[in-house]
Order: sequence, then structure tokens, then C-alpha cells
Amino acid sequence: MSERSDAGRKESGEGRMRADALRNRQLIIEAARDIFIESGADAPLDEIARRAGVGIATLYRRFPDRDDLIRAVVLNTFSAMVDAAQDAEANGTDAYHALRLFMHRALDAKIGATMPALAGRVVFDDEVDGARLAAGTVVQRILDTAQEQGLVRKDIAFGDITFMVIRLTRPLPAIAKLLVDGDLAHRHLDIYLDGLRAEGDGERAELPAPVVTLADFDKVRKRLASGRADDL
Repeated sequence: MSERSDAGRKESGEGRMRADALRNRQLIIEAARDIFIESGADAPLDEIARRAGVGIATLYRRFPDRDDLIRAVVLNTFSAMVDAAQDAEANGTDAYHALRLFMHRALDAKIGATMPALAGRVVFDDEVDGARLAAGTVVQRILDTAQEQGLVRKDIAFGDITFMVIRLTRPLPAIAKLLVDGDLAHRHLDIYLDGLRAEGDGERAELPAPVVTLADFDKVRKRLASGRADDL
């Protein structure tokens, strides 16, 4: 067998190992994000490893301590926002549509729940602050373009976009299991986005499910009163 064949197999094996390591790293980050949102930044690391489907030793190899993991989650969140904003800017039919695409992607990435949970536990050094500014710059550009094109109200500011995503990303209480929290947030975002439109511009969006009625809230109240909250 030639040395070249041996080298090729070795490189292939190393490539698979690198791919596995990167995949495990991303699984850990995603699991940590979700658990930090649910239980706070001091959530047990072994629970994060379990949800990621890796051993605790693998977690510690990737992230020697909790602060390293928190930092990775924050950087990953900002990176996801940059990707979402750039993709929306490139693929939106106009700047308003790009803004809509970005805000729905931001909901899915759970940025509005992640950052409030972790902001006090990460050092905003040049790398972290640069990642934050990179995301904000693209979103501001989309908003500016939408306003210049007369598609979005002139009195809308960057904070109106950011804080609405934060409000809609935060999990609801126990009724969320009944109301399908993620889908409900997207419905409410569409209502909000219609409110951003400049007067007389375009048709209002068709709102997605779920439709939560007064009867639904009464159903929740009755279950809570009967002690059957686990059925929600």
C-alpha cells in the first residue's frame, strides 16, 4: 500500500474527527442556549451535556468552564443574527420584506431570550462587541432602506425592532404548551410588522395560526382551577 494512500486515509479520518467535533460543539451550544433560557446561566452543565447527547467529558473538552460556554453561546447568537440579517437583505423582495424575514428568523434563533439571560455573565470585549455591532449594522441598514423607500414609518427606530423581538421571544408561562408559544409569537410579530408599514403601503399580512380565543383562556383557567395543569 502506498504512502499516499495511507496519508489520504489519515486525512480523511482526521476530517471526520474534525467534523464530529464541530457538530458536537454546535449541539452543546444549542442545548446550552435552550437550558440557559429555561433555567438561567447557572443551570447544571451535566443537563446541558445530556440534552446535547454528549458526555460531560466532551463538554469540558470543548468548554473548560461555564464562562467559556456562556461566551460561546453569546457569540453564536450574534453570528446567527448576522447570517439572518445578511440573508434577509439578499433575498427580500424589498426592504420591508427583508425586515420581516429577519425578525421571524430572530424569533427562531431565540435571541430575545438568550441575551437577557446571559448579558450580565459575559464580558463585552472587542470580539463580543464587534459581533453585536456587526448584526446591528445590517439591521439598521435594512431599516434605513425601508424608510427611504417609503415602506416603513419614519418614526420607527432600531430599538423598536430589537425590543419587540425580545418581548416576543420570551417564553410564556404554563399555558404555552396549549397555545404553541413559538407559532403564537410569529403570529403576533406579523401583527406588529403591519404596524410598521408606512400609511397606505401594501396589503396587510394574512395572519398564521394559532388563533387564541377567549374560550381558550377560559379552558386554561378551568384546568388550572381543577389542578390539571399538567394537561396543558
